[in-house]
Amino acid sequence: MTHKAGFVNIIGNPNVGKSTLMNALVGEKLSIITSKAQTTRHRILGIVNNDDYQIVFSDTPGIIEPAYELQESMMDFVKSAFEDADVLIYMVEVGEKELKNEAFFKKIINSKIPVILLLNKVDKSTQEEVEEKIAYWRNKVPNSFVYVISALEKFNVDSVFYKIIELLPESPPFYPKDQLTDKSERFFVNEKIREKILQHYKKEIPYSVEVETESFVEEDDIIKIRSVIMVERETQKGIIIGHKGSAIKRVGTEARKDLQQFFEKKVFLDLHVKINKNWRSNDRQLKRFGYKD
Repeated sequence: MTHKAGFVNIIGNPNVGKSTLMNALVGEKLSIITSKAQTTRHRILGIVNNDDYQIVFSDTPGIIEPAYELQESMMDFVKSAFEDADVLIYMVEVGEKELKNEAFFKKIINSKIPVILLLNKVDKSTQEEVEEKIAYWRNKVPNSFVYVISALEKFNVDSVFYKIIELLPESPPFYPKDQLTDKSERFFVNEKIREKILQHYKKEIPYSVEVETESFVEEDDIIKIRSVIMVERETQKGIIIGHKGSAIKRVGTEARKDLQQFFEKKVFLDLHVKINKNWRSNDRQLKRFGYKD
């Protein structure tokens, strides 16, 4: 029997449910999920393996008009998703009418590869609204296969998965069959900590933060981790730490619990906060954190 393999890349505006879909398709919580825009900063691969196929799913940052260097790098990840896709998933939600970047939208409607358009969050809409939106998007993106789903409730996700397998090209696998993602353990530590910061801090604070894991030592019965939360200003450092360290303690406790579940092992997490001025606009720092080659 022939073997199929390909890159299935998920794109769309911020907060349409791309990361929730990615996790549902892969069956693992690889992408962090919060209610805030720009939660996903990197392009994250999740690999699904079977004897007859290998699907390399790719979660990407929400499409925005970039305001500073970090956001420009995030949009470069989206551009790369167009370049190597074998199947493109364009995700929208009920009430949405356009992509926040006209150039990206033109690439979708002129795509030479299969496009699956997913109308997400239908569990929050009436049947009439859904039918109206299906007609709207079939007209707007006539080259697409349109599906209605609820990524959160996993409604109709299986149907999308089977369609993806059907559309995959014949190919040998791109990665070893036991590989789940292209990211390191340290990357997922950083993301779990950043997820808690996004959940518990307001305004500009979450967007001014980067996390770097300096030490990851795995022993027989425990993983010992030392991570540093980078902020841009002294005032942000105080907010992250909180009164008598209460805020950073909450972040550490919640992140440690998630990491123990993720790694299926006891975790000791040592958190620190440092100032790294204007890192979001500094090419050298963006390379250091993996946003630039």
